[in-house]
Amino acid sequence: MNTIPRNRFAHLPTPIEELPRLSAALNGPRLLIKRDDQTGLAFGGNKTRKLEFLTAEAQEQGAKLLISAGAAQSNHCRQTAAIAARLGMECILVLTGQRPEQPSGNLLLDHLFNADVIWVEDRKDRDAVLKKTFETAQKNKCCPYLVPYGGSSGTGAMGYTFAIQELMEQMPQMPDWIVFGTSSGGTHAGMALGSKIFNSPTKVFGVSIDESVAELKKNVPVIANLGAEKLGVSARVSADDILASDDYCKAGYGVFGPGEREAIELFARYEGLLLDPVYTGRAAAGLIGLIRQGMFRKGESVLFWHTGGQVTLFADIYQSQIL
Repeated sequence: MNTIPRNRFAHLPTPIEELPRLSAALNGPRLLIKRDDQTGLAFGGNKTRKLEFLTAEAQEQGAKLLISAGAAQSNHCRQTAAIAARLGMECILVLTGQRPEQPSGNLLLDHLFNADVIWVEDRKDRDAVLKKTFETAQKNKCCPYLVPYGGSSGTGAMGYTFAIQELMEQMPQMPDWIVFGTSSGGTHAGMALGSKIFNSPTKVFGVSIDESVAELKKNVPVIANLGAEKLGVSARVSADDILASDDYCKAGYGVFGPGEREAIELFARYEGLLLDPVYTGRAAAGLIGLIRQGMFRKGESVLFWHTGGQVTLFADIYQSQIL
């Protein structure tokens, strides 16, 4: 296996906790949680693992500027801005939406980390603006590095490839299932590839935040197999390896509904744990729904992989909807 350059700044391994009261309340399988909300960078989250590899690649290329894109309350952009500040690099974020009068949540932290923000009202225009921003930075010799959307690339996927190895070292008796939120595909790709490389017996199941299962089955193996090529391993991920549900994202990206509200309330009231309205709230709504449908049997163990994002609870757009 090839050695991949890595900046080690994440607080690893992240803890694993039992969820006995929630397990009892749902009358289903044994529930555990992997606390990647505690990875340490700017309130933590799953992007920290990806950025360890992405920033190392950027530095190898001589980059002085990180450029990325996302929604106005992007957790990925918040952590990208934070690591740029930590490494002494500049940061430009292309965000979808309208500039608010007063920033809150992740956007407040983007400004605190001194990121420059470019606003794009319509998401369909974001890629073009991102490309133009990158090309302008190249022309001006700013030495930019384009951090992919969600950190999802063959390089970014390394974060969760090795997270599977970490989990196996923590849990000699692996859980039957891992459940997590999947969107841009990097976390999902890394877990799928890590499961192959390290021979994990655990089934990896993504609750889609905004993509159809068909899109996930198309996109996730591409990212995973780019990662496999970087590592120089023969393992390959196919569409059949991608287990997911898109039953919980019909309302659209970032739309806070009854499922997300119930999930946030149950995790808070039974376990004192905080989820976010967009990602972990939706993923946990999927977990709860699947338990009620009988997908997981009593006696099985299910590990919910907490990918962070709680800063979004304090965004103006969601505060009034949560309670």
